[in-house]
Amino acid sequence: MLAREQNERLSRVGPGTPMGELLRRYWHPVATSAQLKDEPVLAVTLLGENLALYRTQGGKLGLVAQRCPHRGASLAYGIPEEEGLRCPYHGWRFDQTGQCNEQPAEPPDSTFRDRIKIPAYPVQELGGLIWTYLGPEPVPLLPRWDVLVRGDLKRDIGLTRLPVNWLQVMENSLDPVHLEYLHSKYMNFVKRRQGKPELAEVKHHARIAFDLFEHGISKRRLLEGQSVDVDEWRIGHPILFPNVLAVGQSDAPHFHVRVPVDDTTTLHFWYGTEVMPPGSPPQPHDEIPYWEFPYLEPDGRIKVDTVFNQDMMVWLTQGEISDRTTERLGTSDKGIILLRQVLLEQMEKVERGEDPLGIIRDPRQNEPMLEIPRESKAHFTFASETFLKDEEARSMDTFWARAEGPKTANEAMQRASDAAHLS
Repeated sequence: MLAREQNERLSRVGPGTPMGELLRRYWHPVATSAQLKDEPVLAVTLLGENLALYRTQGGKLGLVAQRCPHRGASLAYGIPEEEGLRCPYHGWRFDQTGQCNEQPAEPPDSTFRDRIKIPAYPVQELGGLIWTYLGPEPVPLLPRWDVLVRGDLKRDIGLTRLPVNWLQVMENSLDPVHLEYLHSKYMNFVKRRQGKPELAEVKHHARIAFDLFEHGISKRRLLEGQSVDVDEWRIGHPILFPNVLAVGQSDAPHFHVRVPVDDTTTLHFWYGTEVMPPGSPPQPHDEIPYWEFPYLEPDGRIKVDTVFNQDMMVWLTQGEISDRTTERLGTSDKGIILLRQVLLEQMEKVERGEDPLGIIRDPRQNEPMLEIPRESKAHFTFASETFLKDEEARSMDTFWARAEGPKTANEAMQRASDAAHLS
């Protein structure tokens, strides 16, 4: 079990907290490109800061503090112009650095605007996602992971806003043995109650292992009856530090990004891909479809009929911030223990003024892309025949269709908001 002080140190992500300072050393996605195509100014929150994200007609991106310093109106309802974002209340305009550059009601010769500046952060677009960095300079490179830059992939992005702390979501990724029960025995329990055919149960884990590497932690498993040359044991799949799970095999690589909105909210991106037929034109990033991936049934119960929903159920039922002072961990929990140790070590590095794990500063390392070690054939992915033998679950399109996602951006955002309030 953890002491309460350690649990607080690991969980709190706001400005000035040890974990918040660590997480500010990394780039985080805050929206999709298609969302900004639908609505050029969005309210976003990251690491406890309320911000306004915008794109001008000329394509410039900006991210500034949401509250106007004049009278406190929200810049998330502002007017995006080439010279910056204009407040809807009195027209004060702020450029991409946060500097006020126009105050329409002040005298023409006034220098008042020169003394007004609000927080602003760098923004980049990659893989159909809008990324930002809230930390100190010098700004590290935004990692060009292969799943984000490959031209042969068709992409879909699911969004879920969960009322839980980001860490309990990440800890699940370092817990391979739950596959046997949550996604096997429990899945069959759910299938029986639905009157559907049961799925093949997973064999017992003979061995699990976790290896630190330059970008995070690699998770490996060996099931009973498997030889040590299987990809899941020989290669495994990684947790890219600090908040990305890379899953899927080489012909359908996926990404799960767990964005810490604040202490008790996580924005989850379910980033799915599949290889397109040869000769297919690249998919425009602002046309990558997105929608809410729901976690509640109409009656308010948590959905448990898909693998992803089962994961969300255990994250949610731990509470907003899991009370780790009451845990009793066993030997099968060594991946979770390792993650916590690494996080605590990286916080200490930041406090010493050092770069934490996975920071990229050398452009030669980042170009043309960073290849993620992947299994050529994985035992379990969301399109794995081991679990999705039945009905429609054979392709990314039918997978998201089964998630009953909305088909418009506005509907997606409204349903995400409604779900958060229902919880």
